[in-house]
Amino acid sequence: MTNSVVDAPLAQVPDELTPGHSRWHGLRPYLPVVALVVAAILPYSTLNLPGIFEGPLNSPGTLQLLAICLVFGGLAAGYDLLFGRTGMLSFGHALYFAAGVYGTDVLITKAGLPLWQAAVLTVLGGTTLAALLGAVALRTVGIAFAMVTLAFAQVGAILVARDFGGLTGGEEGLPLDVSGLPSALVGVTNTVNLYWLALAYLALVVLVVHRVSGSPTGRVLAGLRDDERRIGVLGLDPYRFKLVAFTLAGGLASAGGVVYVLIVGGASPHITSSELTLSLLVMVVLGGPGTRWGPVLGGILYMYLDHRLTAFGSSDAVNALPAFLSHPLSQPLFVLGTVFILAVYFFPGGLASLRTRLTPLVTALRPPRPPR
Repeated sequence: MTNSVVDAPLAQVPDELTPGHSRWHGLRPYLPVVALVVAAILPYSTLNLPGIFEGPLNSPGTLQLLAICLVFGGLAAGYDLLFGRTGMLSFGHALYFAAGVYGTDVLITKAGLPLWQAAVLTVLGGTTLAALLGAVALRTVGIAFAMVTLAFAQVGAILVARDFGGLTGGEEGLPLDVSGLPSALVGVTNTVNLYWLALAYLALVVLVVHRVSGSPTGRVLAGLRDDERRIGVLGLDPYRFKLVAFTLAGGLASAGGVVYVLIVGGASPHITSSELTLSLLVMVVLGGPGTRWGPVLGGILYMYLDHRLTAFGSSDAVNALPAFLSHPLSQPLFVLGTVFILAVYFFPGGLASLRTRLTPLVTALRPPRPPR
């Protein structure tokens, strides 16, 4: 028998030890700051993107659309604190957003309070409302919890629609009295200030959610999502921690309502509907629940498509198509639903999983390294 010698394969340098990977890994912590700076200076750009926006980036219409997208990116991140990070499926989260919108509008328009007082009272009121209703709803679990939160939201929607106390304007909504607002937030020329306000709100929500998730409380919330009984065995009170998450998410949603009412200039009853909460759920699932940036990206993308698909559905290009194509494409909800189904099917982890799923494909297409 002859002994054969098999040459060992050449040693491969791990990717994390290569210079390029090290530089990239060192830059990753600064990417959120870079993205924030780019978003902050965006209004100074005159870049025109036909088909994507109706005007240049610094036009009032484009800035208003971007501001709305930023607000809903923050709302989705706050809702993910419940759904993705704690495992609580709430169908009534729109109630606290509506409390922020209508609370600010009523206190400014009806009571004549200045903006800062109305904003502080509204956020405090929305947070207190979330704490009170959460204390009741969290006595249930699972689908019962979802139904209780939905019932609370429906009560709020009925009160708004019936013009409770003559404060909400009923089905017609309540226009915001801008005479009591700071001049820097009034007028088309000051849309850029509202954009920066929405950007500040998004940054605040991301910071709060990130700090909570990385704290001991956040680790308990993650444990509640995975196995609530284990948290109870450790001697911790699941109810108390879930109430903290519920209250914090409600407070962040009411703060988003304060910013939103300034951007759109009034309150309308559609924000009290359960469809808004379902939209938030879609945003989180589309972006990737339980991830740092997935819900933000999902909220921004969803609201952008929601606004732009309306214009796309009424465009001449769609009207020129055959009837069996033009009719469904003219319905934004149909297109949004199709996009959501395809995204969930091909990317179950949401937009946040794109990098993980595309890495094998990029690696396969990358030319092999020459032997040293």
